[in-house]
Amino acid sequence: MKKTPPPPELNWAYFLDVDGTLIEIAETPDGVLVDAPLLRLIEQLSRACGGALALVSGRSIANLEALVGCRHLPMAGLHGLERRDADGRWSTHTTAFEAKTAIKSALLPVLERHPGLLLEDKGLTLALHYRLAPTLAAYVHRLMARQARLGERLELQRGKRVVEIKPAGIDKGSAIDAYLTEPPFRTRRPVFIGDDLNDEHGFAAVNRLDGISIKVGRGASCARYRLPDVQAVRRWLSSCIS
Repeated sequence: MKKTPPPPELNWAYFLDVDGTLIEIAETPDGVLVDAPLLRLIEQLSRACGGALALVSGRSIANLEALVGCRHLPMAGLHGLERRDADGRWSTHTTAFEAKTAIKSALLPVLERHPGLLLEDKGLTLALHYRLAPTLAAYVHRLMARQARLGERLELQRGKRVVEIKPAGIDKGSAIDAYLTEPPFRTRRPVFIGDDLNDEHGFAAVNRLDGISIKVGRGASCARYRLPDVQAVRRWLSSCIS
């Protein structure tokens, strides 16, 4: 059993996953609910720690902005494939996903046979959700592994009832590393909070720097600390500014 994290400090750098960490996971990506108390918490904590707070998510930055607003906030989207720094500068890994059209075409008859599956095209990645059809988990994992072999330098990113095909070599850990070379994050102790397999790269990056890595919920993880659920995450973060 991993231990409860120490009390948060305002001189740390905060990197926060969104789904399953700050908000509850919904049956579909568009079904999540973002409440006013969370938006206030993000704004207040960002101001209190001098802007050293970034959202690091599998969602695109455009999608994150639609959810939480906060257009001034540093954000890394698509597991680090796109990133906006504290000065508003964007960097996007333009690795060609030339096989995407072929993969989508190959998946179309599968979606027709199994209406519980949901294919999400995020631009630089393709995510196949099976939350509404959990009995198809093994099938979806095998299917997406085969599809990933249709292109070069592609890899699978597994999450909670979702499998994603993405360009290889970029992840949440590399996004956090990039932020930590820039103000206002540089020289601060990093904190990363996440709940899923796709957050393990972030935990590992933070651990290498003797930071605070926090796993939300159950499951094996390299994170050094654990919080039980979304509400516990919010309480922990709120204690820093109360």
